[in-house]
Amino acid sequence: MPEAISTTGMSRAALAFIFATALINSIGFGVMLPVLPDLIMEISGEPLSAAARYGGWLAVSYAAMQFLFSPTIGNLSDRFGRRPVLLLSLFVMGINYLAMGFATNLATLFAGRIISGMGASTNSTVNAYIADTVVGDRRAEYFGYMGAAFGLGFIVGPLIGGLLGDIDPRWPLFAAAILSFVNMVFGFFILPESLAPEHRREFRWERANPIGTLLALRKYPVVIGIVLVIFLYNFALSAMPNVWSFFVIERFEWTPREVGYSLGYTGVLMVIVQTVVIRLIL
Repeated sequence: MPEAISTTGMSRAALAFIFATALINSIGFGVMLPVLPDLIMEISGEPLSAAARYGGWLAVSYAAMQFLFSPTIGNLSDRFGRRPVLLLSLFVMGINYLAMGFATNLATLFAGRIISGMGASTNSTVNAYIADTVVGDRRAEYFGYMGAAFGLGFIVGPLIGGLLGDIDPRWPLFAAAILSFVNMVFGFFILPESLAPEHRREFRWERANPIGTLLALRKYPVVIGIVLVIFLYNFALSAMPNVWSFFVIERFEWTPREVGYSLGYTGVLMVIVQTVVIRLIL
């Protein structure tokens, strides 16, 4: 890993940008869940049963791009710095949400979801920015903020999607685009680069791909077990939200607003468990 720059901490403005970036990544996942069935049916002209199959493949394409590109984007930030990678990813995500909002066919919708998966693969860069700029005991605190951002995004995203989706299934995508562009402009003016040129390293493909990353874990047997547990956890966690909206629309005829409320409620429970219950158990 590149050597971190020793500083006493991160400015409030920089922390706000980093937190907002992690939040927008999470919102981008959740904002589509309440409106995805209606959006697919509108674009494809097919019933809910067919829309559910398309929705599953959209979820796979988004996750696959995150799996493939997270190491690449992380290594690009090691080579060119954190700031340009974070700003560019927000720009790409904003353009992508606009394209999806104006989509008139499934090909455009799939292309947008693939690009959004690539653009949202910046969690490693966000954490690297914290590691660069925060030292000592406060580093764990700041990493905790990023976890809180994910939980908050899983509350805010479905709520935005549900409330705006009740008006038009495309409006939540336009809202996500606005959030991405506003945060990009904010970061352009306030975010300093955290990785000095002398601490950067050459970009190499053997490090910038998921297979190379997984093979590197052979050096750390204990980590392999932890990664397996995280995989199984996320496998179960991802199944529910990707099926939920199709199920409740078919079974209970819920509207996007009701779907958004239910997923937002789930997000609230996640935050309570992560911030209170787990701490008490530990």
